[in-house]
Amino acid sequence: MITLENITLQRGSKRLLENTSAVIHPGRKIALVGANGAGKSSLFSLLRGELEVDAGVLRVPDHWRIAHMAQEVEASERAALDFVLDGDAVLRELEGAIAGAESRDDHDELARLHQALDEIDGYTAPIRAEQLLEGLGFSAPERKAPVSAFSGGWRIRLSLARALMCPSDLLLLDEPTNHLDMDAALWLEQWLQRYRGTLVLISHDRDFIDNVCEEIFHIERGNLYSYRGNYSAFERQRAEFLARQQALHDKQQRRVREIQAFVDRFRAKATKAKQAQSRLKELERMELRAPAHVDSPFDFAFPPPERTSDPLLAIKGGVVGYPDKPLLRGVDLSLHPGTRLALLGANGAGKSTLIKTLAGELPLQGGERIEGEHLAAGYFSQHQLEMLDADASPVQHLLRLTPEATEQAVRDFLGSFDFRGDMALGPVAPFSGGEKARLALAIIVWLRPNLLLLDEPTNHLDLEMRHALTLALQEFEGAVVLVSHDRHLLRNTVDDLLLVDAGAVRPFEGSLDDYTHWLLSRLRDSGGGNTVAGSQADSGSPRKQQRRQSAQRRQELRPLRKAIASNEARMARLHDALANIDSRLTDTALYRDEHRETLQSLLHEQGQLKREQQSVETEWLELSERLEALETTAD
Repeated sequence: MITLENITLQRGSKRLLENTSAVIHPGRKIALVGANGAGKSSLFSLLRGELEVDAGVLRVPDHWRIAHMAQEVEASERAALDFVLDGDAVLRELEGAIAGAESRDDHDELARLHQALDEIDGYTAPIRAEQLLEGLGFSAPERKAPVSAFSGGWRIRLSLARALMCPSDLLLLDEPTNHLDMDAALWLEQWLQRYRGTLVLISHDRDFIDNVCEEIFHIERGNLYSYRGNYSAFERQRAEFLARQQALHDKQQRRVREIQAFVDRFRAKATKAKQAQSRLKELERMELRAPAHVDSPFDFAFPPPERTSDPLLAIKGGVVGYPDKPLLRGVDLSLHPGTRLALLGANGAGKSTLIKTLAGELPLQGGERIEGEHLAAGYFSQHQLEMLDADASPVQHLLRLTPEATEQAVRDFLGSFDFRGDMALGPVAPFSGGEKARLALAIIVWLRPNLLLLDEPTNHLDLEMRHALTLALQEFEGAVVLVSHDRHLLRNTVDDLLLVDAGAVRPFEGSLDDYTHWLLSRLRDSGGGNTVAGSQADSGSPRKQQRRQSAQRRQELRPLRKAIASNEARMARLHDALANIDSRLTDTALYRDEHRETLQSLLHEQGQLKREQQSVETEWLELSERLEALETTAD
């Protein structure tokens, strides 16, 4: 396991972690959450050995293999498939050694190397790499294309595939779903659920965390807090913690006011001066509890459109696509005030092309596009981030669009998107991807649209900003057309689903969960959902494959069975200890005044043991249920 003992981590003058401890148990799937700049990526660098702690001790098992997802991939002429295969360094080393032995005609060495290659399932590596690329949306021709042929987002997908290809005991993934559509995100979700190693991921996708992770590490004000359960469970536990913290803070503040009032009243009176000084010392000793700062830094809303039309926009008999490549035919779509649509479909089906056509940035190849008299469309895509003027400030961006506005009004508005002070007045160039996305959204809100066309608006946005966007869209009075892999956003902001598939656009009859099940069934039917993490297709006999799978299953279940046995031993010891106390409490002599301290001590010990017993039993039950579920799956 990985242990962090009283570690302090500092970057420049900023302390990210201070005297904090945590344990990462083998096989756990953990989501690392916290505000931007809290230290999530720095903690990843620490786990990978790129940073050292400023104080304390970090222990990572020496034999653990660590895989991570690089955030930048340089252009190269290396084919995509080869780039992904390079993730398995042992495989490439053996292949190189085999080539050398063949050139020397060293048959004994070749036999040994081919045996080693078989032991790591090296012969199936190309098949597994193909499956990874297919699951992440790469077509067969694209897998042979050079890395340099792909855009930045697709190179990040290649980086993700390479990390998954690498055999690992610890897998570190930083925003793995950022550049994925829903199909690829669901495929990745299934893959990670089957991953047998320890997973730590940074993500702002609530549903993805809920479906993959079983523990949350929250970085807050230099501390690392652990919460059992997924993100929804974390939210509930955190809300309860903050409520208790606020109650304690309020109680303490009442005591502070009482002390201060007493001191102010009696400080000058000789008969009360001593008591006043005593209370002042109590005030000095008191550890003042900070109020619960739970307010989001984002507090924006879409103002009502100045004017509107009905319908706002319509397409009749539309042919959507490009002159040499029509993607969709027979598109009939009418958007009215209050329309709330999500476009669903596989990568490349035409969702972004359709939304770009609705925005008027791409002409129809056939049919008719009819704009309402007062149409005011706000269009967001990742391309909008590249259109920002790197040398201009957020204030300048808005004043250029509305010269009649006052600078103070613009600054007040930008503050609701957490652009305050120097950040509102400085150039955009050093902004992160998330900050640029926030500014692009702020520009759209500022222009008071009556139709929102949003293509993956949550990429790079943190959880707080995603929550604020969800609330703002719920109150928006105009029409919304949304493409997003963020299922939480879709579930809470749209009313109707349109499926873009097989060259057509049609209503999807069912809920978002129904669509998820439909996608997963398609993955299973196509074989894309059968790529099990850490497993390799056996090129030998079915019996050999069965033996290997049985061995893997035993290896997977061994830690669980060991933990269950340990809990059962603890429960037995606690049961005996409680039985001993119960026996002693039957002694009537204990209830005499002279034995009061002994009685109180026994009762206190009994309470502690009962709490510990309840905790151990709960953990035992959870472990037993997990073991039963795994054994059922194996059957």
